[in-house]
Amino acid sequence: MSDLSAFSLAGKRVLVTGANTGIGQGIAASVARAGGAVIGVGRSAMDETAARIAKLGGSFEAVAADLADPAVAAAMLDRIWDESGPLDGLVNNAGIIRRADAVDLSEADWDDVIDINLKTVFRLCQNFARRVLAQPGRRGKIVNIASLLSFQGGIRVASYTASKHGVLGITRLLACEWAHRGINVNGIAPGYIETNNTEALRGDPDRSTAILGRIPAGRWGRPDDIGDAAVFLLAPASDYMHGAVVAVDGGWLAR
Repeated sequence: MSDLSAFSLAGKRVLVTGANTGIGQGIAASVARAGGAVIGVGRSAMDETAARIAKLGGSFEAVAADLADPAVAAAMLDRIWDESGPLDGLVNNAGIIRRADAVDLSEADWDDVIDINLKTVFRLCQNFARRVLAQPGRRGKIVNIASLLSFQGGIRVASYTASKHGVLGITRLLACEWAHRGINVNGIAPGYIETNNTEALRGDPDRSTAILGRIPAGRWGRPDDIGDAAVFLLAPASDYMHGAVVAVDGGWLAR
């Protein structure tokens, strides 16, 4: 294997959830840039992602699905596998957040976040693995998008923090079960990234200054920073990595 081929996704098909914007779009673009065919999944239109990948000369297929229902998500993966062919990689990026003081957080806000951020992630991993393991000799790679709040507590995001701690846990658990069976399960914990979700923070001079003051790299991350890390975890270069959750945070957790 040449040095370049170790980081190539040529000939690989990768499903990326939440590929319409932000980190998901960055991951989709990075996968396409590395030669992989991207199947993007989300509730909203992915025209912008499709256009960006078209400029790269890559392959992109948009699939509409409501990932709030874990059963629907699992059936969607099976349908893609049956109708357009096997998948080589799965990136569980889609997620939501609900903010409230812990004493005020509603049961609905707890359930909605846990369902999408954790239960759907597990069901997609489960169905992906079932398909891979059903074909002797096939390998597969899963990348789960965790969070800095997989390691920290946070404030006013109880269900999100619980879900992301859970993502860290199941990433390690699934790696232990599947490493010897040809499936790599790893994760990425993004730091503060320039996306629509952080626009308000970046627009607040006091908050932005405080955040940047703790990031050793001295800048906000870009979606492609996460995307390029995902490519590494999907490519042959990471074949001996199992159960790792890599912080791509400009040094935030090291501070």
